[in-house]
Amino acid sequence: MLQAIDVKKYFPATTALAIGRARGWVKALDGVSLEVRHGETLGIVGESGSGKTTLAKMLLLLERPTAGSLLFDGKDVRAFGRHDLVRYRLSIQAVFQDPYSSLDPRMRVESIVAEPLRHDDGMSRAEGRERVAEVLELVGLRRSSAALYPHEFSGGQRQRIAIARALVTYPKFIILDEPVSALDVSIRAQILNLLKRLQERLGLAYVMISHDLAAARYLSTRLAVMYAGKLVETGACDAVYREPLHPYTQALLSAALPLHPSLRRQRLVLAGEVPNPMNPPPGCRFHPRCPCALPHCKSDEPKWQEVKAGRLTACHLY
Repeated sequence: MLQAIDVKKYFPATTALAIGRARGWVKALDGVSLEVRHGETLGIVGESGSGKTTLAKMLLLLERPTAGSLLFDGKDVRAFGRHDLVRYRLSIQAVFQDPYSSLDPRMRVESIVAEPLRHDDGMSRAEGRERVAEVLELVGLRRSSAALYPHEFSGGQRQRIAIARALVTYPKFIILDEPVSALDVSIRAQILNLLKRLQERLGLAYVMISHDLAAARYLSTRLAVMYAGKLVETGACDAVYREPLHPYTQALLSAALPLHPSLRRQRLVLAGEVPNPMNPPPGCRFHPRCPCALPHCKSDEPKWQEVKAGRLTACHLY
């Protein structure tokens, strides 16, 4: 349904004394290729600064790629006319991290949820109200909630409103940017279960960006691991958790809490920091921190290849 091919996104880096003149380029994404299939959840995990949010903004067309292609239903978005762009924006919606800042406190819930319908010229005001009431019930809120303001709801209820807003245009695909990280632990499972039920009922596809590896494992069918603007591994979620291939994936998963308190795992502690995106290291970007680095990792960039059925990684170990 959605495909990114060798996508790059570079931002100009300027100084206060040279506004408008780039002194370098921040390589937020540097050759990322992935696909999202109908009805699946693609989880994207990695440290802060790995490029996850930039990739999400690109899928929402809030950022345009510096190079590479983004295809929707087989058609390059750069060739989209006005009608195609409207269809794309109605088909792809987002749920953001913080329900306290993503909802306008001066708007009633009905106006918040109905806001994406402005692009749908064929819907009357009465039909819009009925659609808002339908999606509020779909996410477990009463129809009467439409007349209230965001401050009259708890954090979990606000995130339900944000999910209702994403559903109101009958989308095919929703981007979930840390959808439960700002919520109390007791509420997180409720929201994750709600998202799972909605996916089964409506046939939605999700891209879930998360630092919470447990939440990503619960919701995702496939997992993509990012490091310093590049993908290092993708595969079926359970297979990646059970047998991570890339040394970075191994270190990342070793830092996660085990599924049961009695389970013990070897903790892999990485030295150093994530590289500067303006001046990434040559060869494999992970080699300065990698416990398994080979001599040619410093000079040769590893190829993106299929190591096992459905398991792809970029690592000289394979």
